[in-house]
Amino acid sequence: RFYVERFLAAQADVIRGHVLEIGEVTYTRRFGGPQVTASDVLHVSAGNPAATIVADLSDAPQIPDERFDAIILTQTLQLIFDSPAAIRTLHRILKPGGTLLVTVPGISPVATESVWGPTWHWSFTENSLRRLMGARFEPADCGFQTHGNVLAAVAFLQGLAAEDLKQEELTTVDLDYPVIITARARKS
Repeated sequence: RFYVERFLAAQADVIRGHVLEIGEVTYTRRFGGPQVTASDVLHVSAGNPAATIVADLSDAPQIPDERFDAIILTQTLQLIFDSPAAIRTLHRILKPGGTLLVTVPGISPVATESVWGPTWHWSFTENSLRRLMGARFEPADCGFQTHGNVLAAVAFLQGLAAEDLKQEELTTVDLDYPVIITARARKS
């Protein structure tokens, strides 16, 4: 969560208005605060008491077009097999001028024994995320960043916490060892 939270803190200016977050409302509250006028939580299946919308992003016609000013999609896209369809839905439900904030795993253990294990389909590179997002969002309206390095990747794979490394060990970037890739995409 070190890289996810640093990314969202840097993007707090666009977490405003009507915000959609996946699974819970934690980041909407933490980084949007009083800029948020309404929020929704999307979950793929019924049973999440925080969910205000139950839908599969790869096919969600029940979500109205151009509804959200911001969408926070952290560590979710790897769980959606038809990720291009999910990006189409996310683009469709964003208001013009709205922003999609995405984080995806790069080098990562796959939690096969977890509740999400059977649905973990992908890990990403910056190039794959650029291409995926570029199918719907104008390249000039997108920003991408790779986070991590070989030490951070090995520490993550070994189960170490961010607190086990020095700040400079985490913040040094080596594009050959992406732990997490982030994207900010604005709908024209």
